[in-house]
Order: sequence, then structure tokens, then C-alpha cells
Amino acid sequence: MIYADTSALVKRYLEEPFSTEFDALFQQGAMAISRLTVVELRCALARRRRNREIDALRENRINAELAADVQDGALHLGSVGDGDFNAAYHLIGRLADIPLRSLDALHLAAAGQIGADAFATADKTQAEAATALGFTIHRFF
Repeated sequence: MIYADTSALVKRYLEEPFSTEFDALFQQGAMAISRLTVVELRCALARRRRNREIDALRENRINAELAADVQDGALHLGSVGDGDFNAAYHLIGRLADIPLRSLDALHLAAAGQIGADAFATADKTQAEAATALGFTIHRFF
């Protein structure tokens, strides 16, 4: 299964560079995300609304589209729990030469917890860390 971090998933809902490529991957089958992804996407949309890149109606529609993708089974929604925080803590030490951010470490831990074997991202550092952990990488940058 492919775990999509927020930087990749946002390409499904907003037209960005590599959106077409992400859509092609998305059409291949169910992807996994975590509750962290949902919160980060909500934050990204709110920031774009505040910056007047999208309006409130578009923000609400995208949130509804995400909920529909989860409900329809196109996105498998995993939880983030204490074990993921512990795993993320250890990943930061294990990947000490990679400037891994805390929430990126949580994404990697969540991907491991759900048994993903592939990782989709638009973040170069995240891709480097996921590669080091043995994930097949789908890059959108």
C-alpha cells in the first residue's frame, strides 16, 4: 500500500505542479493516510484561504471531497497513537544525518504502522528519509 503524506495528497484537491502525476498514481488503487494528514491538509487549506488563494467555499468543498475519499475507501485512514510518537522519536535518532522534522517523522512512523511499502511525497527531505527506511518512493517534485 502507498502512504501519501500531505505534500503529495494536496495535489489531488488543488491544481499544483505534478497534480496530474499524483492523480495517475491515485487511480491505481487505495492509498493510506493518517489522521495527521487530515489535520495538516486542513491547515494548508486554511492558510490558502487566509492568503486568498482559495475561498471558503472551495475550502469546504475540498474538506468534503477528502471525507468522501475516506468514506468511499479510496483513502485508508490510519490513526496516530502513542506507538507512532515513540517510533518517530527513534526515527529521528536513526536517521540523524537527515534533517527530519517532527511531523515528517510521525508520517513515516504512521506509514510503517499501517504496513505501507511505498511512500508518496512532494518533500525532498521526506523522500530521502523514506528511501533510507526502505520505502518505494513516489516523488512529486
